[in-house]
Amino acid sequence: MKASQFFIATLKEAPADAEVVSHQLMMRAGMIKRLGAGIYNYMPMGLRVIRKVESIIRDEMVRAGAVELLMPVVQPAELWQETGRFDKMGPELMRVKDRHDRDFIIQPTSEEVVTDIARQELRSYKQLPKNFFHIQTKFRDERRPRFGIMRGREFTMKDAYSFDRDATAAGKSYEVMFAAYKRIFDRFGLTYRAVAADTGAIGGDLSHEFQVIAKTGEDAIIYCPTSDYAANIELAEAVAPATPRGAATQALTKTPTPGKSTCADVAALLSLDLKQTVKSLVLATDELNEAGEVVKSTVWLLLLRGDHDMNEVKVGKVEGLKNGFRFANLAEIDEHFGSKPGYLGPVGLKKPVKVIADRSVAVMADWVCGANEPDFHYTGVNWGRDLPEPDLVADIRNVVEGDPSPDGQGVLAIERGIEVGHVFYLGTKYSKAMNATFLDETGKPALFEMGCYGIGVTRILGAAIEQNHDERGIIWPAAIAPFQAVICPIGMDRSAEVKAAAEALYAELQAAGVDVLLDDRGERPGAMFADWELIGVPQRVVISDRGLKAGTVEVQGRREAAATPTPVAEAAALVKARLSA
Repeated sequence: MKASQFFIATLKEAPADAEVVSHQLMMRAGMIKRLGAGIYNYMPMGLRVIRKVESIIRDEMVRAGAVELLMPVVQPAELWQETGRFDKMGPELMRVKDRHDRDFIIQPTSEEVVTDIARQELRSYKQLPKNFFHIQTKFRDERRPRFGIMRGREFTMKDAYSFDRDATAAGKSYEVMFAAYKRIFDRFGLTYRAVAADTGAIGGDLSHEFQVIAKTGEDAIIYCPTSDYAANIELAEAVAPATPRGAATQALTKTPTPGKSTCADVAALLSLDLKQTVKSLVLATDELNEAGEVVKSTVWLLLLRGDHDMNEVKVGKVEGLKNGFRFANLAEIDEHFGSKPGYLGPVGLKKPVKVIADRSVAVMADWVCGANEPDFHYTGVNWGRDLPEPDLVADIRNVVEGDPSPDGQGVLAIERGIEVGHVFYLGTKYSKAMNATFLDETGKPALFEMGCYGIGVTRILGAAIEQNHDERGIIWPAAIAPFQAVICPIGMDRSAEVKAAAEALYAELQAAGVDVLLDDRGERPGAMFADWELIGVPQRVVISDRGLKAGTVEVQGRREAAATPTPVAEAAALVKARLSA
């Protein structure tokens, strides 16, 4: 490709609404153009990256035995009504009507459609296992689209769906997809982690997120540097303390803490370690009648160490809270504690509540908590002496750096990541709702065991840039760069020698299979170099009259501070070798 035949539109400054680095650089590099809130045109330079990402994904999916099809963007609402998601999914699901007033949705995902295909086409166990995938446009009506393509409303996604005869076979399909995803992300050239993830209401233990490591990532990734343990913050277990509870050494004392309503403020006032304080979180659960009316509410008190934070996913797995919970309202708090928030605690309650203590709190002695009276806290609180043992001890907190690794192989560390892929064992969630069955060996109908596997194709671009950039622009991994190499001839329109050398190198690199662009625009060297540093092409070759007189050209990698003078005859081989490495 020659630059004069292509479309290049770089900007010196990013638009004011571009918040994160990837958004800023993609706009400046002319890869995307905003059309509406969360909706972008993918310009030729950005589309080349998308097509390379798709090609790698498609290669590895086919290698893993998946079969490509294409499901529609607009789908009948009837299928989504079968699973209940038409009503449950909320405003992110874009609902539309056709001219006949029939309901349709603009797909955010395709479980319903692919399950409908399976129940019509896969009639016998002899046809299993089967894995269908497509690469298709998705739409989610985000309330506040932001961060460019990282959290847009329209995006491209690869989603695959496996169908198996039983859970054991489904586990094997999951393992095949997990291995395929690792190959995909290895080929992208990105630093990533596959982390164990929470399976939510579906249950089971087969769910992994693929996270691209980036300081700007929204997700906290928990891992052990000395083992293979890795999980997201929702799933990572906070191991119970190894040391037993100490004996009481202090008297229970009601201590003035005027205006100090947080654990941090109380600890500072009393010159205590924050780890000696306990915070109180009050939740409530509701029992409903058939009409959906609340007939009974139960108040729960969660106790966490002052330096710890509640993990809502873990709390949602506690017996009694599995069917949903909410934070208690002020009237419920006053009824049970007789105080306003900020001074609450488990000692001296007005009415009983269910007490759940985090594992770390259960082994504490001589701790500090609210006294259920404004401007007062209790010090020297001890289990058994000052209050009953908790109703339940559970892991309900987020882990922190330095916690023991659940595998016993070291301590935990935390880094930031951007979720770009997820593999998930679904079981019979959709096949049961849609009565999708096949005939087993005995001739009886059985439900499909399903798995789903997604990769955010367009999100890969943003994640790659967040991980790979500097003050000059993007640094693409060679496998997904819009061009692998660019030839920058200086004065090509004025020098026959430079033009001839550039054309010859261009032809040689093309013949060697390198995706190369020849910049024949006649730009000044500074502007030309700035464009390609901004766009992030991995290898650059500069050809000039002065270099040719010395028999050399300059080859420079995008991450390198200086160019390498290289004999003209060896330039193509050097570029090829660097890209292969």
